[in-house]
Amino acid sequence: MLMKTLPLRLVAASGVLAAATGNVMAGTGQPSPWQMTLQTPVTPIADRMHDFHDMLLWIITAIVILVLALILWVVFRFSERRNPTPSKTTHNSLLEVAWTLIPVLILVVIAVPSFRLLKDQLTLPKADIVIKATAHQWYWSYEYPKDQGGFSFDSNLAQDKEPRLLAVDNEVVLPVDTTIRVQVTASDVIHAFAMPSFGLKIDAIPGRLNETWFHAEKEGVFYGQCSLICGQNHAYMPIAIRIVSKDAYKTWLEQAKKKFAANGAGQHYAANDNGQLATEAAVR
Repeated sequence: MLMKTLPLRLVAASGVLAAATGNVMAGTGQPSPWQMTLQTPVTPIADRMHDFHDMLLWIITAIVILVLALILWVVFRFSERRNPTPSKTTHNSLLEVAWTLIPVLILVVIAVPSFRLLKDQLTLPKADIVIKATAHQWYWSYEYPKDQGGFSFDSNLAQDKEPRLLAVDNEVVLPVDTTIRVQVTASDVIHAFAMPSFGLKIDAIPGRLNETWFHAEKEGVFYGQCSLICGQNHAYMPIAIRIVSKDAYKTWLEQAKKKFAANGAGQHYAANDNGQLATEAAVR
């Protein structure tokens, strides 16, 4: 009976494993249940960060296996029963050079791509669009420059939308395949602007203007959060950026220019699934 049902059990187990692996590997723009990997990268910098992470994982794994093998070998080979008369050797020039030189070489292998990545993260390329993000307790304000309409809006947590604790009433809308510079500051305490799928994180400090950049290569809605404890409602300060085609962005921008110019303070606009603007009451 067991042999007859074994193939069915194996098929069922394979299905469960495949589903679990799918959840583990998921995560484009937002976290997924039981996710163990990083969110899917959608910018060149995030791609390189993931490659660097994977390289470090292989190096760390090799070091752990080597150290574990050495410990087990020493425990087995130099136990009291197998080595009743211990060696009195105190120095071994070759071994001392090796255990000094090998870690140095490993650090060099890690340092070179690390410094290159840091340089590319911190060196701001010529931007096609510049936006400003201002952090408040506990919401974000965004400003588009004059060449993009010259309007601003607040973005608050939307408690009635999904994904929970990440959806906002007013999303930032930007075009795909465009270099975006983000100027980040704060109005009260120190916050942090973080977008995992963009490989982006920078502090928002009152009285100081920090800058970062990204170049999204995929359309969709991508979520982040304030990643620095900033007070009682720190957990309710999400970031949502909708990346759309350039044509959809132009359409959205034209509507935004008219509607923001025609309405006074207290009215804010969010992009819906079609890239159109919808008026919503300000939530403070």
